[in-house]
Amino acid sequence: MRATLGSILKYNYQTDLYAHFNPMRTYALNDERALLMCTYPRGGRPRTPVPYCNEVMTGFEYTAAVGMLYEGQVAEGLRCIASIRARYDGLRRNPFDEAECGHHYARAMASWAAVLALSGFHYSAVDQAITFADAPGLHFWANGYAWGTCEIEKRAEGADVALTVLHGALTLRRLTLVGFGQATLAAPRTLGEGESAVWRVEKQ
Repeated sequence: MRATLGSILKYNYQTDLYAHFNPMRTYALNDERALLMCTYPRGGRPRTPVPYCNEVMTGFEYTAAVGMLYEGQVAEGLRCIASIRARYDGLRRNPFDEAECGHHYARAMASWAAVLALSGFHYSAVDQAITFADAPGLHFWANGYAWGTCEIEKRAEGADVALTVLHGALTLRRLTLVGFGQATLAAPRTLGEGESAVWRVEKQ
């Protein structure tokens, strides 16, 4: 996977598009950076190539970038995401409309996977459990019931995790920091809108 993603970055990522010929739809151009749909770096491009090969579409760019994040190629993945956001910065293009086949195209929602990849967020209403990566800092989370923040502060003996609900309600019994440890309550606790709780997670 890492080798494949590395090849995609090596052969498909363009630092500018001045010399790139695209006879189809234009979603990136001139000095903009982008990840092309498909390239033929060793030649052999067929007379009828892969459809849209010369184009740039954010849904596919995000998919590749998130794959890099999950495979530990964080700097590379963030470079691809930063290139997208630079193109949709509000001056060049609408920051709320990453057009592909049409405006407000749903595939661009693949960007949400980057939040999950970087924060490690997962929530199970069945198990009443929430999970984050072992990464200090402030993280955003959201599920079908609520959204809020999680602030992780690492200490020598463990970690303090401040969980805040900004909207909705969240019922929890277990909080896990992947690869670090977890904290479990004797009984489930529900946090309402505007409420916070600090969990002490002992290092295991």
